[in-house]
Amino acid sequence: MSERAVYRTRFAPSPTGALHLGNARTFLLSWLRARSQGGEILMRMEDLDHPRVKIEKVEQVYADLRWLGLDWDGEIMVQSRRVEIYREIFKVLQQKGLVYPCFCSRADIQAAQSAPNLGDDLVYPNICRDNKSNIKAVAAERGCAWRFNLQDCRILKYYDNFLGWREADIRRTSGDFVVARTAASGLISVAYQLACVIDDHESAVTEVIRADDLVNSTFRQRMLYKALGYGFPEFLHVPLVIGNDGRRLAKRHGDSRISCLRARGQRPERLLGWLGQTCGLCAKGEEVELGELLSRFELGLIPKSRVTVTAADLEYLGF
Repeated sequence: MSERAVYRTRFAPSPTGALHLGNARTFLLSWLRARSQGGEILMRMEDLDHPRVKIEKVEQVYADLRWLGLDWDGEIMVQSRRVEIYREIFKVLQQKGLVYPCFCSRADIQAAQSAPNLGDDLVYPNICRDNKSNIKAVAAERGCAWRFNLQDCRILKYYDNFLGWREADIRRTSGDFVVARTAASGLISVAYQLACVIDDHESAVTEVIRADDLVNSTFRQRMLYKALGYGFPEFLHVPLVIGNDGRRLAKRHGDSRISCLRARGQRPERLLGWLGQTCGLCAKGEEVELGELLSRFELGLIPKSRVTVTAADLEYLGF
């Protein structure tokens, strides 16, 4: 990142569910980081996952963030309004021969696994990479996924502004990954990995801030930045918020929706204090306003470990 560049990051919620404690913590840290740098924070609504998008959640997300005092700069970017832009840029990858059509189902990939899964991701075993038999005709007739070809990829390495140096061989951790899909009708829909890269580049984002469960996505996205001739932003992955079972916070751990606290008349200062405590900025039980958190914010104070939400935490917060 150039020393003269305006610092810029973004909120990137997806309206597939309500904003919960984990989302709120990541968004709070994004806001604190941006404002402490005298920079900007943009809003992008990631609503491309059409079957799961809940329109009513869009305004709820905005209301939850405003209730916490979190604001943003400029106009809101809405991904569903940008599909034609994504399709045109996807064609660049096609023209460069960097993607290929894939007809494998999840069951096909599972059956072909030669090694155990890593996390929740299946490692794609390149079944369709070298299939040259009438591939375009089949793609037009049946529809397909389009995978980014990692054949010439080597071990990738980058410096994370929170985690330090990270490296991975994504050929072994994910394999050729999906960047778009073509329906049997011929309509192309671009996947999260590619849309995210295009949006961050066009928004001139200088630092991407998100939870550490997305580190593997960073390696994939850096391949796309390079393929499209884009400069890299910096990346900062903060510890994920999890439940007692060690899994990402979800409904199974209890109700942790921010809208629930608003509806019950809870004071945002209590939640900000609890979030601040998990970030090393507040004492246990302290209630604070957002401006006070900003005055205390230092990246080095944030604990390196993931945040476990307990039943006692939910009770204290008023869920």
